[in-house]
Amino acid sequence: MTQETGVTQGPLTTEAGAPVADNQNSETAGMGGPVLVQDQLLLEKLAHFNRERIPERVVHARGAGAYGTFTVTADVTPYTRAAFLSEVGKQTETFLRVSTVAGSLGSADAVRDPRGWALKFYTEEGNYDLVGNNTPVFFIKDAVKFPDFIHTQKRDPYTGSQEADNVWDFWGLSPEATHQVTWLFGDRGIPASYRHMNGYGSHTYQWNNAAGEVFWVKYHFKTDQGIRNLTQAEADRLAGADPDSHQRDLREAIERRDFPTWTVQVQIMPAADAAAYRFNPFDLTKVWPHEDYPPIEIGRLELNRNPQNVFAEVEQSIFSPAHFVPGIGPSPDKMLQGRLFAYGDAHRYRVGINADHLPVNRPHAVEARTYSRDGSLYDGRHGGAKNYEPNSFGGPAQTGRPLWQPYDALAGGTGNHPAPVHAEDDDFVQAGNLYRLMSADEQERLIGNLAGFIAKVSRDDIAERAIGNFRQADGDFGKRLEAAVQALRG
Repeated sequence: MTQETGVTQGPLTTEAGAPVADNQNSETAGMGGPVLVQDQLLLEKLAHFNRERIPERVVHARGAGAYGTFTVTADVTPYTRAAFLSEVGKQTETFLRVSTVAGSLGSADAVRDPRGWALKFYTEEGNYDLVGNNTPVFFIKDAVKFPDFIHTQKRDPYTGSQEADNVWDFWGLSPEATHQVTWLFGDRGIPASYRHMNGYGSHTYQWNNAAGEVFWVKYHFKTDQGIRNLTQAEADRLAGADPDSHQRDLREAIERRDFPTWTVQVQIMPAADAAAYRFNPFDLTKVWPHEDYPPIEIGRLELNRNPQNVFAEVEQSIFSPAHFVPGIGPSPDKMLQGRLFAYGDAHRYRVGINADHLPVNRPHAVEARTYSRDGSLYDGRHGGAKNYEPNSFGGPAQTGRPLWQPYDALAGGTGNHPAPVHAEDDDFVQAGNLYRLMSADEQERLIGNLAGFIAKVSRDDIAERAIGNFRQADGDFGKRLEAAVQALRG
């Protein structure tokens, strides 16, 4: 294993560059006397140490990252004008951060939780961030419910622990979560490593081509290492024995040049299909069945370089689904619409207003040209250039061409509207389909995992409501789960 120090050889200095005479003993009033306030090296080191941690992410705090390469393997120019997808064989540098969702920075890797999948493409038209999960769906369909959902996964205000009552109370009262919960408590709920799981863009995104035609797309990253998962018992042992298991596995695989790869696929829906499609194509709790829109291979992702400094490159990395490039844009997905604001706002608070100046975050293949100035940690990159637009001093100017196509004409009054309901939309149909796709052994493990958690609920009505959602997904599913919970609760 080799490491780049990033520090030149020479004498140790203070932050201001003055040489340090003694880094072993603080300055005192005589031998054995009190420490002097004039020992500025001591004060500088302690003050810096007290500030070495920035606020951890509220969600996705626990993660690992690696640099890589995305290679185009199919012609997608009929669907998008994105330059990094413009020709077969073209390669783009990437940075991927993979994470658990609910745990804190010090939690274990091997837990039952979705994994965040945040991928940055350093394209010649600016950075494109694709922010999803290792599941194609999510628990809720509207961002207004996200803070409430996450509060149920975090520590209870009174007990200071995650409480089964809170988790199942919310899920039971939010039937739309049934599909994702079925996924989460199935075999893929605890990946054996970050290398042995799929990634998904999860949301629906817009692609638009040079002619201005619009397509809706979903991204799939299929692991070439094969799917491997842990049982609950295996995960419990590993989480206690090696909390850093997944981070270590990814880092060591890259160190030994066993570079993990994923085959990248997309599902493509012509914009005209969306209105009459049997499911709302912008509902994050639903998938597009593959028989309707078969996945098409478009590329290959390889992770091939580890970060040299985890704090600088993983902890301070920022991703936002609002970071688009020409030819790619958002959809009316209400969860995505909320995230367009929330991710950038989180980074401005957590890392700082100039977080995009950091090496891991700034564009690598193009220069960022903006009129934003000043703020914490501003690096002065603009020199004395004008800080307003328009100007007549040769500053950067707008292109006049939007990154994505506008939506069709919209109509209706303002209000707190639910998402449109399509022909086969309900909260249970796809959860039932997923259950029926499982083998008998998979169903048995799913029911055991769910029952073990529901049995911890203190109130019968919360447990019964939770079971009722699975009963509506599939009668056999609910019947077997009810029996399993009753057996555990006595």
